[in-house]
Amino acid sequence: MSLFPRKKLTPHLQQLAQIPLFSTLSHAGLIVVEGLLHEREYVAGEVVFDEGEEAQALYIVLSGRVLISKQTSSGLQRIAELGPGQFFGDMALLDNSPRSAQARAAENCVLAAFFREDFIGLLETHAAIASKLSLQLARHLGNRLREALQARPFE
Repeated sequence: MSLFPRKKLTPHLQQLAQIPLFSTLSHAGLIVVEGLLHEREYVAGEVVFDEGEEAQALYIVLSGRVLISKQTSSGLQRIAELGPGQFFGDMALLDNSPRSAQARAAENCVLAAFFREDFIGLLETHAAIASKLSLQLARHLGNRLREALQARPFE
């Protein structure tokens, strides 16, 4: 028996803890991050953001599905379809580059936005939490780069 009993996570915090970006955070860290997330419902077909728009936030799919597409000469090309627990728009936390693709609700969904300004504030107020998120984000981007290189090897 521990002197400090482990705190029970609420269903919402349990859901956040299952998302790779937040999986290394403590109970207290999850509570801090939860306070920074902005939830919004999207209806099927609604655009979350368009290709070329200013990037301001990373989005986490809490429920439903989101379609990521890129404009090509022959129309919109589907890149990915994301479901609960997955996140997208992660480069928004790192730089001011415009969006490289469009995100649209494939069905009614609930998304949580994590804005760059909140992330920067987290760096200043909770450096340990922000560094854990940064490491997880770097791992995610590294995996995505490796997958892209395997799909399209150098010639």
